Amino acid sequence: MMSTSTNMDRLNSYLINFPRTQLANTPTPLEKMPRLSENINGPVYFVKRDDLTGFAGGGNKARQLEYSFGDAIKNGATMILITGAVQSNYVRSAAAAAAKLGLACHVQLENRVGGMPGIYHSSGNVLLNKIFGASSSTFPIGEDEAAADTNIAGIAKGFIKKGEKPYLLTLSADTKPLGSLGYMRCAGEILDQINDLEQPIDAIVVASGSAATHVGLLLGLRLLGSKISVHGICVRRDTHQQIARVEGITRLAEDLIGCGKLVEDDDIRCHDDWLTPGYGKTNQSVYEAMALAGSLEGIVVDPVYTAKSLAGAIGLYRQGLLHKGQRILYLHTGGMPALFAYENEITTYFG
Repeated sequence: MMSTSTNMDRLNSYLINFPRTQLANTPTPLEKMPRLSENINGPVYFVKRDDLTGFAGGGNKARQLEYSFGDAIKNGATMILITGAVQSNYVRSAAAAAAKLGLACHVQLENRVGGMPGIYHSSGNVLLNKIFGASSSTFPIGEDEAAADTNIAGIAKGFIKKGEKPYLLTLSADTKPLGSLGYMRCAGEILDQINDLEQPIDAIVVASGSAATHVGLLLGLRLLGSKISVHGICVRRDTHQQIARVEGITRLAEDLIGCGKLVEDDDIRCHDDWLTPGYGKTNQSVYEAMALAGSLEGIVVDPVYTAKSLAGAIGLYRQGLLHKGQRILYLHTGGMPALFAYENEITTYFG
């Protein structure tokens, strides 16, 4: 592994031209999970605590938004418009960042999860959006990113007429992948911490949804010469769709920073075994992961992203894709506020 200064120097040579507004408290801890490891009796599990980025409830979005807001401020934006799911951590973090930086914010909430009770639409991240001062609107279509982006662009035109200069945060696969830059930086941070541990990591497991975290981490590792495998646990799309998304955004990110093709096609690994019955819906493996993380390590994982990705970190061993004695790093991407939107079913399960 390379030294700390070399890691950051090499990353900065690619990232220096992109404005960044610091939001996350970094570096976040990298810890061993001894009781979970003992319970599973297989790999030795570590956790990268990006639930502790410290900004507006923590999570991975703080790192992603540093470059998006840097770009927004550079371009003279007076307000942020963002679209995402009702309980989106991305939306919540953007609303908080806008408040912190003195920008207005409007959030468009897409109804991606049908059949949810009223508390889902009023608590958790939805409540925090209000506290952060964001205005909001709803979008009834949950699985059409292009339509959601078109609709939020129409809302932006209305704000332009009122004298605002809006900056749009969208999630379509062809969006400029500024969010991935934050996780390129995180890759260097992780390699530094692995050096300090003096214990090699064999694989990293992370939730893969919009794919900015997955792409940034994978590309950052390859930029720094690391061959650690990265396993993306699908939280919204099936394996085939998610591999195509990760690959497409990876190529955009490589073009963005001008590094050429570094990530090989077979570097992109996605697994949808823990996705059923779909985005924002729970299953038995989700509850098992929540119970194990909570009762053994005092760590909270949420039903949408982190419980599914932790279920994947455990399940990949049970499937034989990870092996006994390997050192596995689970990237905890946060999401605790969304937990409260699932109060009814979580209480039923644990009660």
